[in-house]
Amino acid sequence: MSSPSHVADTPITDLSQLVEYSAAGARPRADWRIGTEHEKFGFRTDDLHPPAFDGERGIEALLRGLTRFGWEPVEENGRTIALLRDGASVTLEPAGQLELSGAALETIHQTCVEVGTHLKEVRTVADELQLGFLGMGFQPKWRRDQMPWMPKGRYQIMKSYMPKVGQLGLDMMTRTCTVQVNLDYGSEADMVKKFRVSLALQPIATALFADSPFVEGQPNGYLSYRSHIWTDTDADRTGMLDFVFEDGFGFERYVDYLLDVPMYFSYRDGIYHDASGQSFRDFLKGKLPALPGALPTLRDWSDHMTTAFPEVRMKKFLEMRGADGGPWNRLCALPAFWVGLLYDDAALDAAWDLVKDFTREERHALRDGVPRQALKLPFRGATVRELAIEALKIAQAGLRRRAIHNAQGADESGFLDALVEIADAGQTAAERKLALFHGAWGGSVDPVFREFAY
Repeated sequence: MSSPSHVADTPITDLSQLVEYSAAGARPRADWRIGTEHEKFGFRTDDLHPPAFDGERGIEALLRGLTRFGWEPVEENGRTIALLRDGASVTLEPAGQLELSGAALETIHQTCVEVGTHLKEVRTVADELQLGFLGMGFQPKWRRDQMPWMPKGRYQIMKSYMPKVGQLGLDMMTRTCTVQVNLDYGSEADMVKKFRVSLALQPIATALFADSPFVEGQPNGYLSYRSHIWTDTDADRTGMLDFVFEDGFGFERYVDYLLDVPMYFSYRDGIYHDASGQSFRDFLKGKLPALPGALPTLRDWSDHMTTAFPEVRMKKFLEMRGADGGPWNRLCALPAFWVGLLYDDAALDAAWDLVKDFTREERHALRDGVPRQALKLPFRGATVRELAIEALKIAQAGLRRRAIHNAQGADESGFLDALVEIADAGQTAAERKLALFHGAWGGSVDPVFREFAY
């Protein structure tokens, strides 16, 4: 989850400023970049418990240890809660899940180097603290009440509000991890097409990346329990955004949607003011109960944009939000999948042809069905597996046409190999872990912390 925005405190005097904020993200193709983010669960190697924030082996100690690699600390109330370096950041999710928000890079080769460097740095410090890190979509062992809370103001507000609007919001905050990629658009029309394609295909990414089959040490009946959790978190700010597929969709319509998303907070003078459930429209009129008479700034708007959690989210770029966290090769595979589909014109056209006749009911059936069945979900006389294979072929062709090679002469399509193998086998990472649980692991999830740690 995002930290306070660094957008200027420009007063909002007209709704057109909100539309222009996202419209200003449009940039020429030569300037399109790739920003990859991933989260991971920390655990103490001796007892597998998640580390607290405080203490010699805590998350803050890990963050401070990482400063030896040139990361600059970010403090809140005198505590180190994030790190910055060269356009990237290391931040904390509510229960201490460690997130790398990568820099805006030109190639997936660079992204994979960035991820690999980060994991090596984390491993160096974590080994000294007897900590490990695991990439999965959901915490496989510990109960919600056994998860720590990080000392970040926005999380305390969300912690109080979540139970009012859904049953699983606190699980989303404390026990999930994801990998996502942020991609650019060239114009409003380009944004619309990319938004529609990525929203329709987001369930395919969920299926390919499904890796959250356990809750509190036992199978939970899902392959992506992380994805299921979003269906009972907060209906006001989640979902498939049917209006994206309606005629006339554009920046202005997305602003209308966000204005109807209830607020969480306003960050002023280093303080999070609790505005949970209140209206940004009232804020624009100076009638926000949390800050009577105050008017919002573009920084307030930028912060508010981060509190909507649809399957695809727009800020000044598009965020693909459908995938479970996972191992190193899948962290590189997610940007490869979406760059291959969206950054090549022929691939984008082919991807649109694949999904343009999906009905609203079919899009929702995919979204609702893949958390349980993943690639085996029936769809149009076949299964999601066949749809995934076709999407991967389109992405591979798009990456090959990009023809961006590393020093060894390999193009970016090789980063899809991990997903191609899953689709060809028809077996997700979740299903493989379930087989181990029922076989070699003898009904215990404990081995996952050893066999799948970074």
